[in-house]
This record gives sequence, structure tokens and C-alpha cells, in this order.
Amino acid sequence: MPEFCPMALAEDPTPDYLLDCKECGLYEQGTRMVWGEGNPQAPIIIILDNPGAREDREGESFVCGTRQTLQEVANDAGLKLDDLYVTFILKRKPVRAYDKEVVRQICMRHLEQQLQEKKPTLILCLGNVAVQSFFQNQEAEVKSLRGSWHDVRGFQTAVAYHPLAVRRRPNLRSLFLEDLKFVAERYTNLNL
Repeated sequence: MPEFCPMALAEDPTPDYLLDCKECGLYEQGTRMVWGEGNPQAPIIIILDNPGAREDREGESFVCGTRQTLQEVANDAGLKLDDLYVTFILKRKPVRAYDKEVVRQICMRHLEQQLQEKKPTLILCLGNVAVQSFFQNQEAEVKSLRGSWHDVRGFQTAVAYHPLAVRRRPNLRSLFLEDLKFVAERYTNLNL
């Protein structure tokens, strides 16, 4: 079997009417809006905190560590890239301090709209920021919620550690794999 090679996923275009969105103030930080990436019709939506780096300083596309880890472990869990669509609580990468609570609440409106349009079969929230924002509970933590299905906003939702946390703490990789296998198993059973 050939070795899996992470890749830059196709970016889902931001709706035209939101390209110049200034509501949350992150546009002032100079980063562009990233609506999502991967298969826009995918049955599984993965929610991260923000789009992170997609290009280097020269503007060349690259696969950051978060994406590498996510894709490698998803592959190991039996998920195909075509099964996945990745989106974000914040649609722009913050590069300076900002009012986190206010900005996340504003940006959640975009995510809610996206989910209503896409109607995913399953959702996987990665990291405490995504979990707290999506669950609308500032006390929610991956550590206590992982390994179970939760009905959140009408969607079957699972949680796992953020891929960057997994990169920084390799002992979390087995738990991350376990959580992605948990999602893959549910997806497989739903398709029978």
C-alpha cells in the first residue's frame, strides 16, 4: 500500500456577499477569509478554531502541521479525504490579539449558515476553542466529552483534540486516532 501523503485541499470559495465582511474586525489584521476546504458535499464536517496558515511568506500554498496531522490520522482511521470538509469558527486567521468571546460569537453566525446549507451527516469538533464555541459552553472540554456522540444544534457531533496539540504532545496521537476511528465507525454504520 502506498504511503499516504498529506495535500493542500481545494478551498471552498467564500460566498461573494461575505468576501468583504468586516463585522468581527479580523479583516483589520490583513488575513483573507477562508470559508472551508475539502469536499463541499462531504458527509463529515470538521470544525477547527481558525484556518491557520495556508501559504508561506511568498504566497506559495503549503500543508501546515495541523493539516498534515489531521489528514494522516484520518487516513489511518479509514476516512477518505473525499468524506471530509474542514471549516472554522473564525473564517480569518488572527495574527494579533482580539476580543475572543465577541469575535467568536459574531463568526459563529457564518458557521451556522454554512451548516444549514451543507447539512452534514456528522460533525467533528477539534480542540477546546471549537468545542466551546460550537457547544455554546465555555466550560466544555475535549477531555471530558470525547468518546461520545452529542446532539448539538441538531447535528450528531463528536469531539477530539486539536491536531496541533497532537503534534506538540505525541502521546495524544493514539487518542486522536481512537476518536477519528470512532467517527469512521459511525459513518460506516450509517452507510450500511
